[in-house]
Amino acid sequence: MMPRRYTGTMIVARRIKHCRVCGQPTVYRVPEDDNRERAVCTGCAEIHYENPINVVGTVPVWGQQVLLCRRNIEPRRGLWTLPAGFLELGETTEEGAARETVEEAGAQFEMQELFAILNVVHVGQVHFFYRARLLDAQFDPGPETSEARLFAEHEVPWDQIAFRTVRETLLHFFADRERGRFALHVDDVR
Repeated sequence: MMPRRYTGTMIVARRIKHCRVCGQPTVYRVPEDDNRERAVCTGCAEIHYENPINVVGTVPVWGQQVLLCRRNIEPRRGLWTLPAGFLELGETTEEGAARETVEEAGAQFEMQELFAILNVVHVGQVHFFYRARLLDAQFDPGPETSEARLFAEHEVPWDQIAFRTVRETLLHFFADRERGRFALHVDDVR
């Protein structure tokens, strides 16, 4: 069983067992001038910080429809998701969301504003979703996606959505649209 530590709001698994600098074992302790346990190397005293991983993606819209991608990889292969993935070093969240949308859906789109930020504390992730206006309805999905398809709200396969954050984002998107928060562009009405 993996050791656990209390972080103030929940228990998080200790993941760093060896130093990334010298390879020696680490121990978890509170370093001087810090306020929480960190993985500290027993050899070179390097302090290793464990921070959340950022997931970035878009809510691509074509008229009254949203674009979903059927996953061709694990986890949750065969289920539907918004185009999203892990942020890479050297990218802004917006750049990463755009890259993931191209990689997973092969879509042509215009990036819009940040729409949702979801904290997934139990797995150490933060998910960022931007709105995106599709420029056409032609898609060329990459290898991580077996199918990219447009869905009206009543057509969304709700029982086949891969991740809770995607489901929550879609629910909020459709609720906001129902409230008139998002005006359709004249060329979006199809």
